[in-house]
Amino acid sequence: MDKKYFFFDIDGTLTDIQTGIPVPSALETIKKLQDKGHFVAIATGRAYYKTKDTAKMLGIHNLVSNGGAALIYNDELVTNSPLDREKALALIHEADEKGFGILVAVNDSIDVVMKDERFIEQVGERQEPTRYILDKSLNYDDLKDIYKIYIAIPEDKEEELTLRDTVGHIRFVSPYLTYQHDAKEKGIIKMMEYLKADIKDVVVFGDGENDLVMFKKEWTSIAMGNGVEDLKKKADFVTKDSTDDGIEYACRHFGWID
Repeated sequence: MDKKYFFFDIDGTLTDIQTGIPVPSALETIKKLQDKGHFVAIATGRAYYKTKDTAKMLGIHNLVSNGGAALIYNDELVTNSPLDREKALALIHEADEKGFGILVAVNDSIDVVMKDERFIEQVGERQEPTRYILDKSLNYDDLKDIYKIYIAIPEDKEEELTLRDTVGHIRFVSPYLTYQHDAKEKGIIKMMEYLKADIKDVVVFGDGENDLVMFKKEWTSIAMGNGVEDLKKKADFVTKDSTDDGIEYACRHFGWID
């Protein structure tokens, strides 16, 4: 058997995008792949603390998380890198000077620090579980590590932030930008280097625009039937919808499971 190294997105790939519930056939397929000796991992932009319980539920022990900056092998954290400190601080200072509310995650947890309450005043509290730590004496330059930055800035004012594209970011919700690592493909490459395995044996599954970065010509890329059109165009193979046993269908199609 030629060993393959599978990297799965979560929402809309391993799970029903509407309910967030794992697809039963996907869980069974994961088990079959592992039983056959294949390597199985999650590849996600989510922080490690948000992903580890999901991985446990799915029966997966390897992770590329935090947008490619965190590697977990056999349930053990190998590395989890913060953002580029110099670029992150420059962005924070510009946003601060222009009056945009800021939250900063200085570790891998639900904690965020803020020197004032402008973020909450401008956009309200985040929808995700968050512990807000107000420190009116906070000096951003004293922060050792910066893992994520949340900036309260509407879309029509983005151009005012001249450094907005110097750090990877995404607008998950309309009122603010989330700055985080966005290089899942680099995390996959780092994992393969850690395993001393050939990247041609990588297989990735995804469905969303944030999965475009990990659809590379160097390996096999599979788009879910419910995926966005740009991803399908870039894929080597388009399978069925996640809820229509798409992962199982693709793995049977390529002979990775019986």
